[in-house]
Amino acid sequence: EAHWQEALHALRGLPHVIDIRNMGLIGAVELAPIEGQPGKRGFDAFVKAFEAGILIRVTGDIIAMSPPLIISKDQIDELIDTLADVLKATA
Repeated sequence: EAHWQEALHALRGLPHVIDIRNMGLIGAVELAPIEGQPGKRGFDAFVKAFEAGILIRVTGDIIAMSPPLIISKDQIDELIDTLADVLKATA
């Protein structure tokens, strides 16, 4: 849980990230909405993440994640690194 929290909160400061929160292995990354197009940035991140090989869930412009309880530290790092790349590439 501590490793998940630390990795997730390392996304702070990436483009369009306005808030990060978690409880246990549940995490959320809130993205700034595109003016006049709420939910578009979240959907774009969803598509880019899928193309990069990870599956995230979005509700509007919030990325919601809850990995399996058996996730390893290496898998957490891979997931968060890939998500960081996705966020950097999302307009």
